[in-house]
Amino acid sequence: MQLLKYLQAQGIGSRKQCQWLIDNGCITLNGKICDNAKDTLTPSEIRSLKIDGEELTVIPLPYFYILLNKPANYETSHKPRDYPSVFSLFPAHMRNIEMQAVGRLDADTTGVLLITNDGQFNHRATSPKHKLPKIYRVTLKHPADETLCRTLKQGVLLHDDNETVSATEAVLESPTTLIMTITEGKYHQVKRMVAAAGNRVERLHREKFGIWDTQDMASGEWKFIEV
Repeated sequence: MQLLKYLQAQGIGSRKQCQWLIDNGCITLNGKICDNAKDTLTPSEIRSLKIDGEELTVIPLPYFYILLNKPANYETSHKPRDYPSVFSLFPAHMRNIEMQAVGRLDADTTGVLLITNDGQFNHRATSPKHKLPKIYRVTLKHPADETLCRTLKQGVLLHDDNETVSATEAVLESPTTLIMTITEGKYHQVKRMVAAAGNRVERLHREKFGIWDTQDMASGEWKFIEV
C-alpha cells in the first residue's frame, strides 16, 4: 500500500491533507520520517505512527475488531440524541473511519460491545442462525425465586410480538441478581423478557458476547482483538 493511501485509511485526513503532512516531513512510521507519498509499505508491519512527534493509535488494516467495555449513559449510535456516542470514546482520527457496532446496547446498559468495519463479521455475529451466546447480569427490581428462571427458560411472549422467546440459561445469583443467556438480539430483549415474566430490570450489564468478555477492563476501556 502506498504511504498516501495508508494515511487516508488511518483516518488522518483527506488526500490533500495527507500529502501536505508527507511533503512537510510530519509523518514518522516505526521511527523513520517518511516524506515520499509513493513509498510502499505493509500495513501489518507498522507498529508506530507519529504526526509531528505525536503518537497515534495504529488501526489494523484492512479490517479491525474492537472490544469495548461500554459505560452507562452512552448511546450506540453515530448520531446520539440524549447522551454522547460510544464512538466519541475513540481517538479523533479513528472517528474518521467507517465503523459499526455489532448489535446495540441501550444507553443505560453497560459491558461488552464489539465494534468493527467488517460487515460480514457483523452479520455473522448478529445473525440468529449462528446462535452466538450473550450473557447478561441483570439487577432485578423485585426479589425473585426459581419460578422466574423456569419461566424465562420455558419462554415468554413479548408485548407487541407474536413469537415466544426463551433464555438459553437463567440462574439466580441472589434474589435480585439474575445471570441470563440469550442467543437472539431483539429490541430491548432482556428487559422485555424479564417484564413478561413478571419482574423489572433495574440495571443491565452484558458480561460476555460469544468468547469475548471485559472482566479485566475498566469502564470505557477498549482494545483491538482478533476474531
